[in-house]
Amino acid sequence: MSSENLARPELAAVVVGIDGSPSARTAALWAAAEADRRSRPLHIVHAADTDRRAYWSDAETIQAVREAGHDLLVETADAVRERLPGLTVTKELGRREPVAGLLAAAGGRGTIVVGSRGLGGFSSLLLGSVGLGVAARAEVPVIVVRGEAERPESGSVTAAVHDSADLEWLLLAAAEADARKAALRIVSVWNVLTHVGTVATMLDDLDEIAQRRVHDMKALADRVRERYPDLIVGHHVETGTSTPGILIEASAHTDLLVMGRGRHPLGVGRSLGRVAHALLHHAHCPVEIVPAGFVSRDGTT
Repeated sequence: MSSENLARPELAAVVVGIDGSPSARTAALWAAAEADRRSRPLHIVHAADTDRRAYWSDAETIQAVREAGHDLLVETADAVRERLPGLTVTKELGRREPVAGLLAAAGGRGTIVVGSRGLGGFSSLLLGSVGLGVAARAEVPVIVVRGEAERPESGSVTAAVHDSADLEWLLLAAAEADARKAALRIVSVWNVLTHVGTVATMLDDLDEIAQRRVHDMKALADRVRERYPDLIVGHHVETGTSTPGILIEASAHTDLLVMGRGRHPLGVGRSLGRVAHALLHHAHCPVEIVPAGFVSRDGTT
């Protein structure tokens, strides 16, 4: 599907992973509010990993793990219903390890939400890797919930774009802003150090490149406005020497930061770049990662 034929995407159901950590509870409540904004159901998943545990644990231990997981699901669902009694909530106690369990639960259409940290101690390393693993492997959008739990709303969604090829996933960011009745802020970082050592070393050349980037961002904003005429859309080209640093700073002034995830150059392997890694570790707000080609594969996102 060409970018010219892309329609306004519809936001789909939300799948949230929980593990008993405070971060996961915050993510579950955030995911519930997101599902409510979308007028979609919330599916709460606890991946107990009992298939793998069975190799070194006895039946009594496995049963205890399952019972603890069931109690955690019930407790989380009750907390969600207390806040949003009209929201449709379903629960799933999975047997797989967390990354595989969440990917399976989301299928080809849902949006996955995870917390930014797991339980304390060594487990925090393992569970922290779940968010990274899901964001790198998922063929659906993934939102890692970061920032303060009761952070005041800014009334904006920020999209970190690179060029005109980002229009596809940018429409998903527009849909997120539209659901929130918020403004969409399109931000592109122009890092002059990128051009050091190339043919673009003269100041006139650099100025021309910067002006072209500004023109491209305006064209992207105009194309979003064509599909969302009631949406407030702003566009900015930020200049600096650290793309992650600029975007992390921008995350302090927005409700959600959205960015695309490119395909691996060889078509295999994980494809999270250094900017995405930095944002998932240091952003001040939830970060949504959208895989390449997702919106054109399915109009429901």
